[in-house]
Amino acid sequence: MPIYSSDSDDPRPSSSSIRPRNFLAHDRPMHAILGGGKVADILLWRDKTLTGSILIGFTVIWSLFEIMDYNFVTFLCHISMTMMLILFIWSMGAGFIDWNPPDFRAFMISDSTFRWLCGKLNYMLVKFYEISSGKDFRTFFLAITSLWILSIIGNYFSSLNLLYLGFVCLATLPALYERYQNEVDYLVKQGNQDMKKLYNKFDTEVLNKIPRGPVKQKKKF
Repeated sequence: MPIYSSDSDDPRPSSSSIRPRNFLAHDRPMHAILGGGKVADILLWRDKTLTGSILIGFTVIWSLFEIMDYNFVTFLCHISMTMMLILFIWSMGAGFIDWNPPDFRAFMISDSTFRWLCGKLNYMLVKFYEISSGKDFRTFFLAITSLWILSIIGNYFSSLNLLYLGFVCLATLPALYERYQNEVDYLVKQGNQDMKKLYNKFDTEVLNKIPRGPVKQKKKF
C-alpha cells in the first residue's frame, strides 16, 4: 500500500505555510526600517555598483592603515597633493585644450547637507536623552548592556578594525536578511521554542529542587 507524505510533516518552512513572526517584531519592509532613501538603497545593494565601490574603497583604506601601517597624516597629505595636482593640470590644460575649467561650486557643501547632518545629530541626542531618562527601562537596560559588551569587544580589536567590521556588517547583514527573511524568522522562532524548553527543564530539575523555608502567613487582626 503506498504511503503518501504530508506537507505538515516537513519541518522546513515553505511558501505555502504560514509565515512565521518577523524577527524584527514588525511587518514593515527592510527598506522602510532603514529609513528609506539613498542610504537604504546602498545598504540593501539596490545599486550594486555604488555599494560595491564603497565597500572596496573602505577595504582599501582599511588595508592601507591596518596591513601596510600607513600613517593617517601621510595619507591625508598624499591625497591633498594628488587632488591639487589634478586640479592644477585640469586648470592649466583648459587653456590649451577644449576643456571646461573646474568649477569651485562643485567642491562646496550645500546648506541642505548641513541641515540634514544637524537634524540627524539632534535626533540622536534626543533619543540618547529619552533612553537615559529611564522612561523605558527595558530599552535602557539593553542600551547599557550593549555598550558594556561593545566596550569589552573594543579591548580585543583596534578602533579601525572595529569600525571596518561594523561597516561590513551594515553592508551585508540587512541585504542577507531581506533575501532570506523567511528562513531567518523560522530559525529564530525555533530557537525561542528551544530556549523555552531548556528553561522549563532547568526550572523543573534545578530551581524547583532548591529547599525553601516555610512561608509565614501574616496574622489577621
